[in-house]
Amino acid sequence: MADKLHFDLVSPERRLFAGKVDQVVVPGEEGDFGVLPEHAPFMSVIRPGAITVLDDGKAEKTFIHGGFAEVTPAGLTILAEEAIPLAEIDAAKLAQDLTDAREDVTIAKSDDAKAEAEAQVAKLEAMQAALDA
Repeated sequence: MADKLHFDLVSPERRLFAGKVDQVVVPGEEGDFGVLPEHAPFMSVIRPGAITVLDDGKAEKTFIHGGFAEVTPAGLTILAEEAIPLAEIDAAKLAQDLTDAREDVTIAKSDDAKAEAEAQVAKLEAMQAALDA
């Protein structure tokens, strides 16, 4: 059996994954990066997008929003502000939420409300892009 990477994916609501995998591809702030066993240690801020967990020829994707990734000799840990397996995302509901969020931007009555609505649109657009990929 080839070496495996220990991987943990944690959000405030739950631990989504803990185990050994072949590779994880992470959407880092400065670009996507892949982590294999014995990867050099480093940390990265995560940009909204999907992580891809590769193991035994299978790929599973999870949308993550916010947080950071830490690679250590022990493996990869992702602490995400929000993490949702792509299989759990309802595409029709997401489309409606995106339409509603875009409308919220146009009707916002303050700069703060507009900035909050724009942030929600950006998150939902990233989720839509992850589903479409």
